[in-house]
Amino acid sequence: MSFGISNDALVTTKSGGLTIFAPDDGAFSQLKAGYFNSLAERQQKELIQFHVLPVYVSSSNFDSLSNPVLTLASDSPSGYQINVTAYGNSVNISTGMVNATLTGIVYSDKTLAIYHVDKVLIPLDFSKPKPPAPAPTLAKAPKADKENSSAEDDDQGETKKATSGATSINLVTIHGTMLVCLLVALTMCS
Repeated sequence: MSFGISNDALVTTKSGGLTIFAPDDGAFSQLKAGYFNSLAERQQKELIQFHVLPVYVSSSNFDSLSNPVLTLASDSPSGYQINVTAYGNSVNISTGMVNATLTGIVYSDKTLAIYHVDKVLIPLDFSKPKPPAPAPTLAKAPKADKENSSAEDDDQGETKKATSGATSINLVTIHGTMLVCLLVALTMCS
């Protein structure tokens, strides 16, 4: 899986710097179980890009931003935007779905700023209705045979185990992807 930020995007933004909002583990644990698995690969990339601004914003300059603020996921002037509100030392970020607070500075220099946020920023665009699911197919009639029934139960148990493992792997992939994204940004700006 690619990391959601193309080399072209990094080259374009390198001159203006980058600002990254990095949710901590507590922010990820607030999400509904299986949330990342419910996203298409394109949406997973957009979610990562949604946490990156294509400009450097120092901790003292959040009040200078004009809302709405475009993110790297913005493919048009009206998509994937956030609103940033600064009150003294407090900075709040609103996506239309989530209200998050900037909780600390991870790293900052003259071209790159990485800030902790207390929630995963979910784009409002993700709340648009999904197309209806296809009609269910006809289920096979259950068999009365006890041996087949227990074999089917075993198969279902294996499926449940495989699914829960996939959730853990996908969550690790997202955390790892965010980390790699941050490392790429650090190396680009140094």
